[in-house]
Amino acid sequence: MKKNILLTIVMWTVILFKVQAQSVTVDARIDSLQILIGEQAQITLEVALDADKRAVFPIYTDTLVRNVEVLNISQPDTQYLNDRKRLLIKQEYTITSFDSALYYLPPMEVLVENKPYYSQALALKVYSIPVDTLHPDEFNGPKDIMHPDLVWEDWYATIACVLLWVPVLLLLIYLIKRIRDNKPIIRKVKVEPKLPPHVLAIQEIDRIKKEKSWLKEDPKVYYTDLTEVVRVYIGNRFGFNALEMTSGEIIDKLLEFKDKEAIKDLKFLFQTADLVKFAKYTPLMNENDSNLINAIGFINDTQLPEEENAEAQPTEITIIKKRPLRTKIILAVAIVLAITYLLISLIYIITELYSYWV
Repeated sequence: MKKNILLTIVMWTVILFKVQAQSVTVDARIDSLQILIGEQAQITLEVALDADKRAVFPIYTDTLVRNVEVLNISQPDTQYLNDRKRLLIKQEYTITSFDSALYYLPPMEVLVENKPYYSQALALKVYSIPVDTLHPDEFNGPKDIMHPDLVWEDWYATIACVLLWVPVLLLLIYLIKRIRDNKPIIRKVKVEPKLPPHVLAIQEIDRIKKEKSWLKEDPKVYYTDLTEVVRVYIGNRFGFNALEMTSGEIIDKLLEFKDKEAIKDLKFLFQTADLVKFAKYTPLMNENDSNLINAIGFINDTQLPEEENAEAQPTEITIIKKRPLRTKIILAVAIVLAITYLLISLIYIITELYSYWV
C-alpha cells in the first residue's frame, strides 16, 4: 500500500515537471544551410510561452561566432495562441561570412523569467567561388567605358551657369571700372533765373488787370490783390516785411527812403484799400483805374537801376559730390560676389563636362 502511494506521488511529480518544462519551447532554424562567400542567410528564432511571461532574446553586436557576422536583427513579431493564453514570438537574424568553412552555430539562449532556455544547434557551410587557374583566357576581361544617354534634365543647372557666366563677367568688368575710376558724382540742376522785384510786381498787376476783379460786386478782392502785390514788392525792394505791417507803418518806413511826392499816390492807394476792406466803401470806376496807375507809377519810380555790365545769371549749375564710403563698400562686395560666382560656376561646368566625357 505504501509502495503504491509512493509510486503515485512520483508519477504526478514527473507529469507536473514535464508540463512545466513544456510551457516554454525554443526553436531555431536557418533558411539556407550553405551559401557563397558574401551571401546572406537568415536565422529565425521562435519562442512559445505563456502570455503572462516575459522573454529576453539574445543580442549579438558583431558576430554570432568567429567569421560569421550578424548584419541585422529584426524587431520581434508576437502572436497570441490558445485564446490569448500563449504567446509565439519570432525574431530574425541576418548573417553572412567572408571565409569559406563549415561553421557550427551554437544553441541560442533565451531568458524567460531569468531562466535560460536553449534552441538546437545549427550549421552553416560557406563556399568560395571556384577559380579555374588552368584556363585564364576564359576569364572575362574589363568592359569598355559606356557613356550614358544624354538627358537634358540633368544639364539644366550647367546650361544656366553657362548662360549667366557672360553677363556676370560683363558686370564684374563694369564694377571694377567704376571702383577704379573713383570719379565724383556730377549732377546738373536747372536753375530758373530770378526776376527783379519790379518785373515780378508788374507781371502780377497785369494779371489783376486781366481778371478785372474790380468789376465784380465785391471790390475787396481787387484791392486785396493789388495791395498784396505792392507789399511784396516793397519787401523785396527795400528789405523789410511789409506784409506784416499796417498801411501807416509802411508809409512811415518808406519816408526814410523816398521823398513825400513819390509816396503820395501810394498813400492814396492804401487809404482807399482800407476803406474798401474795413468800411465797406464802394469806389468809383475811375478810382480803381487811378489806384492801379498809382501802383504802377510807384513801382516804376522806385525800381532798382539796371546795371549795364551785370553778369547774366546761369540757367544751369553743376553739383559735384564725392562718392560716399557706403557706395564703395557696396561696389567691393558686389565685385567679391561676382568673382566667387564666376569661379564656382566655372569649376562646376568643367567638372560636369569632365565627368560626362571621361
